[in-house]
Amino acid sequence: MPFISIEAARPTKEQKEKLIAGLTKTASEILGVDEKFFHVLVKENDLDNWGVGGKPLAQFLAEQKK
Repeated sequence: MPFISIEAARPTKEQKEKLIAGLTKTASEILGVDEKFFHVLVKENDLDNWGVGGKPLAQFLAEQKK
């Protein structure tokens, strides 16, 4: 069974639903495997567990809003 894993910084429930549906559909089309066989894992990470540009993601995002 195909397995898809994605890591993201706190996606909403709606975003997770779209990711699961979209990734499954696309991978199914590309691989020619029925969607019912796919497993998708969305790993949620705290913003401070990600670094962008040498800064924690929470800080990076806050600076982008300025």
